[in-house]
Amino acid sequence: MIAGNGGDGKAISSSAPLKIAVFASGSGSNFQALAEAVRDGRVHATIELVVCDKPSAFVLERARNFGIETYSFSPKQYPSREAYEEEIVAKLQAHGIDLIVMAGYMRLVTNVLVEPYYGRMINVHPALLPAFPGINGIGQALEYGAKITGATVHFVDGGTDTGPIIAQQAVEIRDDDTAETLGSRIQQAEYGLLPTVVGWIAEGRVTLNGRKVTINN
Repeated sequence: MIAGNGGDGKAISSSAPLKIAVFASGSGSNFQALAEAVRDGRVHATIELVVCDKPSAFVLERARNFGIETYSFSPKQYPSREAYEEEIVAKLQAHGIDLIVMAGYMRLVTNVLVEPYYGRMINVHPALLPAFPGINGIGQALEYGAKITGATVHFVDGGTDTGPIIAQQAVEIRDDDTAETLGSRIQQAEYGLLPTVVGWIAEGRVTLNGRKVTINN
């Protein structure tokens, strides 16, 4: 299923549909956009599992509506991040997951998860990294007075939005923007950008070599 680990100059590639796990913590609107792209055949993949750290999050209802298996957990019930990530890794391995897509997953990750999936784990962030990483990227951009922000899809390396950048889409900040109006436009950008990047990965077009990401034709 995989050519290399995705992090040594080789692309993730598969003749069969790419097996994806989506990690999310909230409403799951980015999950919805990706699931629709998969359902409609725009992305050659299957979403095998949705992982959620909030058992009441709406993303779980969205997943059930697509007939996708879910795994939810309460972090406070575990002694450490490593402890619940060991369970998650076991679930991922049982499903033969090729790619992890973090779409609004609000937990820092440890080497327990990063090490086996580096180069096969991506995240979508509401800013043009490396500007405005971490929480509230939209509010940070507004407070700073930036004129342009946007959306970034990047590999996860265990730092706070520090992994190699795969693709970005700019969004202009208007003089009358609020966090809500700007956030809405950034979300629309994410809904297109994330499925596009996952589609490239499913086609074996994305190569990671050090910090350099190449999109092959």
